Amino acid sequence: MSDYRRYAAEFLGTLLLVFFGVGSAVAARVQGGVVVVALAFGFVMVALVYTIGPLSGSHVNPAVTLGVLLSGKISVIGAVAYWIAQFVGATVAAFVLWALTRWGDVADQTGALGTNGYGAHINRGGAAVLEVILTFLFVLVVLVVTSRSENPGTAGLAIGLALAATQLVGVTLTGAAVNPARAFGPAVFEGGVALRQLWVFIVFPLLGGALAALVAPMVMGAQRHYWGGHDKSVGRGT
Repeated sequence: MSDYRRYAAEFLGTLLLVFFGVGSAVAARVQGGVVVVALAFGFVMVALVYTIGPLSGSHVNPAVTLGVLLSGKISVIGAVAYWIAQFVGATVAAFVLWALTRWGDVADQTGALGTNGYGAHINRGGAAVLEVILTFLFVLVVLVVTSRSENPGTAGLAIGLALAATQLVGVTLTGAAVNPARAFGPAVFEGGVALRQLWVFIVFPLLGGALAALVAPMVMGAQRHYWGGHDKSVGRGT
């Protein structure tokens, strides 16, 4: 039963992340600008970490789940179940947004249901590199701060700020996917170019997550060395 609760939490968490994050772009991209979109993603991520984090870890992102899988902290079966829940949650959220723009008189200020894409401000190669780097940062922060024993209560804030930072950089270039599920949901209902370009926003965020899993142990090892040295110096009264 606990496994199903975790999967349900990932479904709900991803649904809420996509609805509020992508929804902020759909409803307020023009008037609010990049900052509003970035803060919406960051704030909802903070809320989710503190709400469903104790239950499922609040991955709400297949790239994060891949990083956790490669770190040996989730089974393959568990990761696959998380991925299914995340993609389904994102798709449901995108359907609600699509329905609001189609039947709810909501003006889509992105003109493309908040989908990710390249071509207008960056080419495909640039989009690939950008998505790897942005996702690398986000997943690295998730893996490192959730593994630390000191000040665990600040993890949600760090994760939310990291996601907001990726959006600040990437929204005007690719829409800053950083999350294959977030890219998938809106593309399914937008179709066309968004659907043809979707693979970029699935493959390269996953690559960024995998790279973060490789680097995270080195960062955590360096942190342990630093704090160990710091503690010793404090003990000596220096």
